[in-house]
Formats: sequence, structure tokens, C-alpha cells
Amino acid sequence: MLKTRLGKDILRNKWLYLMVLPVILYYVLFHYVPLYGTIIAFKQFVPSQGIWGSEWVGFKHFEAFFSSIYFIRVIKNTVLLSFFNLLIGFPAPIILALLLNELKSPLFRRITQTITYMPHFITLVVVAGIVRYFTLSDGLINDVIAFFGGARISFLQQPEFFRPIYIISEIWQQIGWGTIIYLAAITGIDQQQYEAAKIDGATKVQQIRHVTLPGILPTIMIMLILALGNIMNVGFEKIILLYSASIYETADVISTFVYRKGILEFSYSYSAAVGLFNSVINFTILLLANSFSKRASKNSLW
Repeated sequence: MLKTRLGKDILRNKWLYLMVLPVILYYVLFHYVPLYGTIIAFKQFVPSQGIWGSEWVGFKHFEAFFSSIYFIRVIKNTVLLSFFNLLIGFPAPIILALLLNELKSPLFRRITQTITYMPHFITLVVVAGIVRYFTLSDGLINDVIAFFGGARISFLQQPEFFRPIYIISEIWQQIGWGTIIYLAAITGIDQQQYEAAKIDGATKVQQIRHVTLPGILPTIMIMLILALGNIMNVGFEKIILLYSASIYETADVISTFVYRKGILEFSYSYSAAVGLFNSVINFTILLLANSFSKRASKNSLW
């Protein structure tokens, strides 16, 4: 019965199915087929012997990672960086969207939007270059510090400055792009609710609290679930471009550790085991966040 219904639907909408076919092939070829390679996490992979020719070693690489001196460091750095990025970076576009929505001048709002979302289109290498340039010991920030009589600091050589630099640069680059999503959600709110709130004597703050925020709550929850699903995947590329051995203490995260072990030290199986562990943690957090959101706000990804 199902096959008959599916067959009729395919015949009726064959052009739609044909259009979606490249997308399905993309995900199958580049997202599901490579999962086959995770087998090497349970083997002592030797490239000349291939995946199936290499020796099975069970959970040896996982145990080696859990007992290594790097385990606590990379987990701690990953969680702290993700936590502060989520705590500060996630509400930032919501706040900016609420402020832009209250602006009376459409021209000023468009200019502000353009200025804030332009950094999203700057390539990451250029962004890292800008961050490095501004934080050099003879960079702009140190020039300002020196102007007021302070001592110059090599910010990216000091472990305690890495997290603030990373989070501030993330907010600068992504706040405008994230704001577009919330502004789109705000425009979908029924204007009659604002009119009713005004008639009841609600102030601007009360309108935001009782009309705007509840109106965009489903969007906020969906974005939060997606952010939590990637909480262990902090900006790997940006960290690679910004960090150095002198600040591994705070900058080294799981993804950069996997990169060094797999690409630079050729420990393919060990690297695959760490990467698989990271993916399992991300998947578990995503399931928990989705379940919590479904119970708390009736909004969820599935």
C-alpha cells in the first residue's frame, strides 16, 4: 500500500523528486559514506594495509585518550569556550534585533544592519589576520594602551587573553547575520497584539517582554538547540589560525587536538577515536536539548 502510494506520488511529482535528487546524493556521498572511515578508530590503521587489512584493537585508542594528560585540558577548554560563547554570543543577536526593531528611522536601521552583517562575509583568514593585527604588541589596541600610559601586551601570546579575544571576534563576525533571523521572526508577529498592548497601557519594555519575546520564542529555541548540538565544535578553523604552542593551555580544544594528532603526527586511529568521541557527545547533547525544549516550550527539531 505504502509502495503504491509512494510510486504514485513520485510519478505525480517527478520533477520535484528530480530536483531534490542532487541534494540527497550530496549528503549520501559526502556525509554518510565517509562514516565508513570511523572504523579506523577501533583499528591500528596502517595506510599500506587499508582499513580492513589493519589490525583490530578495540577501545585501545579511546582508553589512551581518556588516560592521557591532554584529556582534561582539551575537554575543559572546549566546554569553557563553548559555554562562554553560548552565554554571551547567543543572546547578542537577539538583543540587537530587539533594538533595531524599535528604531524609528528605516534608513538608520538599514545602515546599521548592513554594517553589522558585513563581517559575516569576510573570509576567516582575513578575520584572523585582522584580529592578529589589532592584538600585536605594536598593534592598534596596544597603541591606545600606550597612549594612556599602560604597558604593551602581546595578547595572543598570553593564555588568559585567548578566550575573550575569540568570543569578542565571534560576536563581531556573527551578530549581524544572526540578527536577520530574529528580525524576520519579529516581522511575523501579529501587529494587533502590539495595538492591544498599547491600549492596555503597556510601555515599550512591557511590549517587548509580553509580545515580542513570546512571539520569537520558537525561533530562539530552535536556534538554541542547533547551537547546543554544536557545543563541542567550537570554531576549529579560527582557533587554528589564532593559536600557538604558548597558549595551548587555554586555546587547545578537541578539534585542534584531533587535527594535530591526525594530520601533523599521522596518528590516524587515535585521531579518529577522539573525533568519534566528540561526535557522540555532540549528538547526546543535541538529543537532550531537543527533549528539554519539547517538554518546556513545545518546540523541537523533531
